[in-house]
Amino acid sequence: MAATKDEVLAMLGRIGLPDGGDLVSRDMIRALTVTDGAVSFVIEAPTPELARQMEPLRSGAEQAVAAMEGVTSAKAVLTAHGPAAKPAPTAGQGEPPSLTIGRHPTPQAGPAAIPGVDRIIAVGSGKGGVGKSTVSANLAVALAKQGRKVGLLDADIYGPSQPRMMGVSERPKSPDGKTIIPLKAHGVTMMSIGLMLDPAKAVVWRGPMLMGALQQMLGQVEWGELDVLIVDMPPGTGDVQLTLCQKTHLTGAIVVSTPQDVALLDARKALDMFKTLNTPVLGLIENMSLYICPNCGHEAQLFGHGGVKAEAETLGAPFLGALPIDLETRVAGDGGTPIAAGDGPMAQSYAQIAKGLIAGGLA
Repeated sequence: MAATKDEVLAMLGRIGLPDGGDLVSRDMIRALTVTDGAVSFVIEAPTPELARQMEPLRSGAEQAVAAMEGVTSAKAVLTAHGPAAKPAPTAGQGEPPSLTIGRHPTPQAGPAAIPGVDRIIAVGSGKGGVGKSTVSANLAVALAKQGRKVGLLDADIYGPSQPRMMGVSERPKSPDGKTIIPLKAHGVTMMSIGLMLDPAKAVVWRGPMLMGALQQMLGQVEWGELDVLIVDMPPGTGDVQLTLCQKTHLTGAIVVSTPQDVALLDARKALDMFKTLNTPVLGLIENMSLYICPNCGHEAQLFGHGGVKAEAETLGAPFLGALPIDLETRVAGDGGTPIAAGDGPMAQSYAQIAKGLIAGGLA
């Protein structure tokens, strides 16, 4: 007479586990079938790691069932519930698995300083496409060439471009799953959320996640001793700007705009935001001020000219400089070496802006 399922389960219930209980009481038996004396079943371990240790137990359970009266054959398969855990990285290879970027912000009483950082300058714009990130990267490099210890934080969380512009792609390391070791490029210490996430994936976060991520990049990154930290802001007047101005001791902000009226409309909103949040405006930069033909030297004012300077005069804010549209600047940024790292005319233009900030005691 063939064995029944209940009889097989009773046998398996006698097979104890090293950490207590048995195969049946711990609910590890799956897909038990008994057909004309042929028995098959699956032992499902809680984790892949534990499954690797249970092979002797699987073999013993198979033999015990095969020896039962009314069993002609027995087959036991060992599996595990859930995927295997990722192995812990060895020393110097990435951060512990517990380090993630993007969370709800932690409570904070008021504006906080960043240890070791003397000044923090936000570079903002009212709208995208005016070259704010290009200005941020080149200004950071220009300040570093003037002997300053400079950091660059890419806070444009939805569209981080600084890794490409600064020529870095290595994922930052963490010794303890809490602190983040930033990268260095062209004499600048830098950090971007683009280095922590899959570059092909969109960041689909609500405001609290954005604020938490910014809080992490400001507070968990080991910036070291810096004379100035340049923060490349996202365009507009949203959660990141609000968090930075309210939760960090900002030295002030620089606003970048093209001279055309449409861009200036949005730049004025950014300026009003900084005023509302009691953040000093350190100056305005006019980008894409004119185009100089590389062949004949003809100058064309594609987006108008002088609008940002006029706006600075109206506000009583410093006008830091005008930068032309320049093909080499675009090519250098795409290639990972900011134009300010060289010695050409555009590098000299950024050097002049950097010297002005230093002379004014702002950087």
